[in-house]
Order: sequence, then C-alpha cells, then structure tokens
Amino acid sequence: MSDCGCQAEVKPAEAGWTLRLALALNAAMFVIELIGGIIGESSGLIADSFDMLADASAYGIAIAAVSRGALFKARAATASGAILLLLGLGTCLAVIGRDITGSEPQSLIMAMLAIPALIVNTIVLRLLSKYRHGEVHLRAAWIFTRADVVANLAVLIAAFLVFVTNSGYPDLIVGFGIGLYVTKEAIEILKGASVARSSSP
Repeated sequence: MSDCGCQAEVKPAEAGWTLRLALALNAAMFVIELIGGIIGESSGLIADSFDMLADASAYGIAIAAVSRGALFKARAATASGAILLLLGLGTCLAVIGRDITGSEPQSLIMAMLAIPALIVNTIVLRLLSKYRHGEVHLRAAWIFTRADVVANLAVLIAAFLVFVTNSGYPDLIVGFGIGLYVTKEAIEILKGASVARSSSP
C-alpha cells in the first residue's frame, strides 16, 4: 500500500454502491465456499470462506463510515483490521487442528469453487482500485480484497498440487499460509488506522 499521502476524491454515493456490491458478492461466496470446503474437506476453501465473511463485515463497517468524519473512518478501519487479525490467527489454529484430526481434500471441488471466487474478487478489486490511495476505511476495504485474490490463487495452486501428489498437505499448507497472509494484511490496516487516528482533529 502506498504511503504517498494522496487522497482519491470520494463520492459517497458511488463508494456506498461499490461497497454494497462487494458485501453482497462476498457474503454469497462465503456461504458457497464454506459448504464446498466442508464437503470437500478443504482447509484452504474453509479459510478462504471465512476470509470472505470477514470482508463482508468490513465492507459493512466501511459503508457505515462513508459519510462520517475522519475519526469515525479511522475507527472503522481499526475495527476492520481487528476482525481480519482474529480471522487470520483463528485460521492458523483451525488448520493445525485439521492436521491433527486428518482430512482428504477434494481437488476438483477446490478448483471449481476457487475459480468463481477469484473472478468475484478480481471484479471487486478493480471496482475498489480507485480508492486504494483514498480514505483509510476505503483503503482497508481494498487491502481486504487484495488479500482475497492472493488467497484464491493459492487455493487453485493447492488444488493442483493435491491432484498431482494425492496428498492433503498442500491444502493444509495453503490454508495456514492464507491465515498468515491475512494476519499480515490486518497489521497493515491497523498501522494505517493508527496513523489516521493520530492525525485526526
């Protein structure tokens, strides 16, 4: 994320529409990926589904912040970052638990769900790209979506490796990696929110 300090001109109505669309798409993909992850015994898909849920929550927070003051927006970004941090750490713990109990991920289900998820997040990322140097709550939404795209690509790679190796370890590794990446993105959001709070009147 750039620290250039430049601000995108934000039209509240346009930003609100973009965030509502992002929320609806992520909420739908959360349900689809969670069900698919449970059926397909995929830690990667389950991790990605909860990432989608966290994003939907963050978009809801950002919608509430669109027409509010700078301090409220900084606090909204902090809330978004906290949600993402809990999700990242929780995902890592869940993958460790799944490794202990065992699983047999289904590569076909993983690929079939990761592809539409990647398409959805790529569309949302493009819509939000105009805000990536904008106000802190909108930058947070963009960072969330950027993390999703990386996670979707990782699940696709894991699906291929599960198919080729006939082993569940690529899925577990990717699931844990998604958790770590999400944690890193959460820390980035929280740092940006801290700077925004300190500069707010």
